[in-house]
Amino acid sequence: MGSTFFYTTLCFIALTIIASSAEEFKVGDAVGWRQPSQNETDLYNHWASNKKFHIGDSLRFEYRNDSVIKVGKWEFYHCNRTHLASAGKDGTRTVNLNRAGTFYFVSGDPEHCKNGQRLAVEVLPLHPISESPPQPFSQAPAPSPLSISASVSSAVPLAFISALLISVIVVAIAALA
Repeated sequence: MGSTFFYTTLCFIALTIIASSAEEFKVGDAVGWRQPSQNETDLYNHWASNKKFHIGDSLRFEYRNDSVIKVGKWEFYHCNRTHLASAGKDGTRTVNLNRAGTFYFVSGDPEHCKNGQRLAVEVLPLHPISESPPQPFSQAPAPSPLSISASVSSAVPLAFISALLISVIVVAIAALA
């Protein structure tokens, strides 16, 4: 019984850490979802290129007198809405990115789409537990034995240490019961 409780708790902690790293992106940031002007037809491509989307993230579209439609690749490139996957017209729509791969969105107005109101986002696998970027390899001299503990502790992600500490507490409580 104690080991079942331990593994259940450990899985819950891991899922909580992963779920807490999900992000909601407001499409277009301050400008929202609107028809771009003639000199900004690449607005949404540029917006998406500066972001990393992962499974579990979501996109929030905010718009007026418009709509957003999730479409396939062909409809995206041809601004053709004959094969609608889903649509929204209420001014705000949130789409969960629930799988890896490319998601395509266009305005419900074909002219808006042709003028650049379309978005393709590439969704990556789940967020990594650690948000710190990987450290580049360097040819630095080996650390002295006295400084090893400091360099090891900075390399271990805080989430891992927290999960390990909670697991030890859970095992200790289970052993006392």
